[in-house]
Amino acid sequence: MDGTEGNAGQPGPADRSHRSSVSSVGAREVQLKPKHQPYKLGRQWQELLLRFTDAPDDDVAMDEPSLQFRRNVFFPKRRELQIHDKEVLRLLYEEAKGNVLAARYPCDVEDCEALGALVCRVQLGPYQPGQPTACALREKLDSFLPAHLCKRGHGLFAALRGRGTKAGTGEQGLLNAYRRVKEVAGSESEHEASLSPHYRAYLLKCHELPFYGSAFFHGEIDKPAQGFLHRGGQKPVSVAISLEGVHVIDSREKHVLLGLRFQELSWDHTSPEEEESVLWLEFDGDNEGTPVNKLLKIYSKQAELMSSLIEYCIELSQATEPATPQESAAGPASAAGSSPPPTQHPQLRRQGSVVCSRIQHLSTIDYVEEGEQIKRVKPKRSTSFFSRQLSLGQGSYAVVQPTESLEQG
Repeated sequence: MDGTEGNAGQPGPADRSHRSSVSSVGAREVQLKPKHQPYKLGRQWQELLLRFTDAPDDDVAMDEPSLQFRRNVFFPKRRELQIHDKEVLRLLYEEAKGNVLAARYPCDVEDCEALGALVCRVQLGPYQPGQPTACALREKLDSFLPAHLCKRGHGLFAALRGRGTKAGTGEQGLLNAYRRVKEVAGSESEHEASLSPHYRAYLLKCHELPFYGSAFFHGEIDKPAQGFLHRGGQKPVSVAISLEGVHVIDSREKHVLLGLRFQELSWDHTSPEEEESVLWLEFDGDNEGTPVNKLLKIYSKQAELMSSLIEYCIELSQATEPATPQESAAGPASAAGSSPPPTQHPQLRRQGSVVCSRIQHLSTIDYVEEGEQIKRVKPKRSTSFFSRQLSLGQGSYAVVQPTESLEQG
């Protein structure tokens, strides 16, 4: 999928739905705008790595950027459904499939099997009873399912984590889902054209994922204090930002920790020149039954990039037509304490779904509107932080003004 974006003349479907991005072997990515010149950006790549990543100096000196043809983060899902060009559909399908297989898009097992079944149809053709399909699936299982569902667990540790059980059921579940893939009557005889309905079906399934089409950033968050010594530490996360909201995803456990629509959050960032590079997310929650405001601290040298992208996505959403009810229904999961939006995808509401927020797994700074102390800590930049709230329509979020009684811990 390597390539460059065509900017001459009127943009075609691929130009609108895809945009060039520059990435390195360290998986640091920069989506290019139409005005960007890839050659100049490549010349400045080492400077960008030093500014926005924690990569060692030796790795920065040796790193070479690559120009890739990627989905445009700012391309709405509703417009993606209007695409009929089979090559553009194939490009969108290939990128979505890569994100699912790499667990960049966390999916429940049932959804992984349904998506994997469509990949089987594309790569192996229609399901034929009596043929040795199970052997073909077993040999190429990692081509259809994410790696963490393909590895068979061994020993007590795997049994305790339940990984072996998940992996054992994945193969049979994939085969069952493959049997259920429906063929489109009257499809064109040309092979690639006949695959277009399956490309579209794959994308429609991915549209149910609230973080589909996001830009991804690397960071770390504090772990909740545990044990007798109250040890915490930090855990790696990826931050997914789309036109609809922000998701914080556990990089190791492959599930969502926090999902917020833009009308449910405030944000700000601090840069290394001020103290440390941090993205702050503020949202409604509760502490032992008391409604509170929660602050999540995300450590990342990409905090400035994330903050700028959030601001641009909000401005872009305000400047364009309102989202359709169907698209709004597919938005990120609501934060604790706020009423969830109506949804047309009940499978994403299954108990324990990987796309649901796990606020209990977060270490946050909590306080209340009237200044009653729950924790004697707050960010130094709270005044400018709360001024960043931008509302997209009528949301349930209420801006909390900081008071002098909240002391710095």
